Amino acid sequence: MQDLRITTIQTPLHWQDKQANLAMLEEKIWQIDDETDIIVLPEMFNTGFSMQAEKLAEPMNLHTFKWMRQMAEQRNAVVTGSYIVNDGGKYFNRLIWMQPDGNYSTYDKRHLFRMADEDAHYSPGTNQLIVEWKGWKIKPLVCYDLRFPVWCRNNSEDDEMAFDLVLFVANWPAVRVNAWDTLLQARAIENLSYCIGVNRIGDDGNGVPHNGHSAVYNPKGEAIYFANDREEIKTVVLSKDELRAFRKKFPAYLDADRFKVM
Repeated sequence: MQDLRITTIQTPLHWQDKQANLAMLEEKIWQIDDETDIIVLPEMFNTGFSMQAEKLAEPMNLHTFKWMRQMAEQRNAVVTGSYIVNDGGKYFNRLIWMQPDGNYSTYDKRHLFRMADEDAHYSPGTNQLIVEWKGWKIKPLVCYDLRFPVWCRNNSEDDEMAFDLVLFVANWPAVRVNAWDTLLQARAIENLSYCIGVNRIGDDGNGVPHNGHSAVYNPKGEAIYFANDREEIKTVVLSKDELRAFRKKFPAYLDADRFKVM
């Protein structure tokens, strides 16, 4: 089975400055020396984690969307991350999964971080997303979703697992980084899947510090990559053969409780 090459970009963000962030990220994307299949950006990568939804939101198919399509086409890789979208007069923290051919999927953050009043400015998503890419099934989620294992669950109605990789894009603050580290590892173990978290570093415009800890965990919960608090671009190779072998040897998913999220 084909391996999957994932590139994570852990970086500080310019506060509410789309032009500066897109220019900075474009430069970093072109600094990727290795071939890659997926490039993962942080949550709200073009603004930082802002509650200024009305001021900063874009409709679909505008500047940031077109930038993602251009980057994906030029690098021949999926580009994914979330930004603020105005859709029908409602504001969403929307993850875009942009493929090199211009086809795309979207996921709206389900769990809005009420402690920062995100729920007062944005509408929650209602649908989950699982995409297929290069022979892999991938479930992208956003930041606070990490705390809710039912929403993250590798649940299926048959004996096949729904996804091979769950990934989280985030603006997760340093004060709660222990939860970030622990829950990423737990999501890998309980779902018998690879788990990736991509977080930012640096202070945001509200003075909230972020210290990264972007990471890649295998299905055993072992860290394949861990970024600490440094600015870094990293490409990691995930093995489908190793994933299949582990699931065959330790098929705990066959004993999982079956349920549907309503």
